[in-house]
Amino acid sequence: MKFSPLHLTLLGIGTSLLLGCAPQPEKPFTEALREALETAAPGDVIEIPSGTFNFKRSLILNTDNVTLRGAGMAQSILSFKGQVAGAEGLSVNASNFLIEDLAIEDTIGDALKINEGDNITIRRVRTEWTNGPDTENGAYGIYPVQTTNVLLEGNVAIGASDAGIYVGQSRQVIVRNNRAEYNVAGIEVENTIGADVYNNIANNNTGGILVFNMPSIPQRGYATRVFDNDVHSNNTANFAIAGTAVSGVPAGSGVVINSNDQVEIFNNRISNNNTANIVISSYFSANFAGQRELAAEFDPYPEQIMIYDNSFEGGGTAPGLDYLTQLRDALYGEQGAFPDIIWDGIVNPENDGKTPAVCVDNGDAQLLSIDAGNNFANAGVDMARHDCSVPKLQPIELADI
Repeated sequence: MKFSPLHLTLLGIGTSLLLGCAPQPEKPFTEALREALETAAPGDVIEIPSGTFNFKRSLILNTDNVTLRGAGMAQSILSFKGQVAGAEGLSVNASNFLIEDLAIEDTIGDALKINEGDNITIRRVRTEWTNGPDTENGAYGIYPVQTTNVLLEGNVAIGASDAGIYVGQSRQVIVRNNRAEYNVAGIEVENTIGADVYNNIANNNTGGILVFNMPSIPQRGYATRVFDNDVHSNNTANFAIAGTAVSGVPAGSGVVINSNDQVEIFNNRISNNNTANIVISSYFSANFAGQRELAAEFDPYPEQIMIYDNSFEGGGTAPGLDYLTQLRDALYGEQGAFPDIIWDGIVNPENDGKTPAVCVDNGDAQLLSIDAGNNFANAGVDMARHDCSVPKLQPIELADI
């Protein structure tokens, strides 16, 4: 039988008693868990029982091929409410691991950060800041970055001051069956190549599901499918730290595409997002604290965006930025509403016309180009311009998971 380090600790105590040695006081579970993580060997299964366990500093796992398993996201709770040291709750730099059935609460910084790993599964993990939306909350809930072959499923993320569920600078990613609420960004895919985001619920965030490319990051992201999600009522006031990328996301944004290419949005149920149910922008029109210096290799223009077969309801009645409210009033009146899709209308001046920016095949749904590059002079709806198509993306398949 294989024992985890925690099991081995208990076995060691029992052995010492059998040998007649003086019994040693059992370590508190919090210290036993810390030791198990820091001394783990490949193949270990570390189990966390039911209960709330309080930590004052970060936990760290740097060993490949480890399973960390709790008794359930409502039962096994790692609380960092009294944290005084460390940038994360749990920091992982490893590959071929599984974390499931536990909760991480009230961390100073990110709740669960995974850096530079392959073949990663995060399943039924809850990250939450229990005081509700607050700029002082940690930035990210579940946060894999520079990873490959990643499965995030069945998780819950609440209260992150940046993104509840985030995947950045990664490849081959599936984000499915999760729930994100009361974060600034519910689910965010950034500078990532090849992601499927489906069967998730994103509600009561500032922005529901974001697909972003940002400059000064080595990897340019593309090829993301967003489908079969429920994205509704993402109208929480933006509580991100000023100057961060998501601080420019207007409250009331359902699905947001920024400077990303080859994005499919289909079969979603998107409703009652007060700015618009879908927002598409270039880096130039997004409010990123005046940052306008871009590296030559960065492509700020969204292209090959395909929107089809979504169900839309409500939305567009109370835009989350002043200039959008003024534009709504000018075009539709104070009691009017934006169409389901708004686009900044900024196109690549070097585009030869063969690469479409945004294609829409979604019944009577309309797209409003706000013509942000020309001070909104020619804002309007021209659906013939968006009567186009792009090649469909292939489903993501994960190896070795």
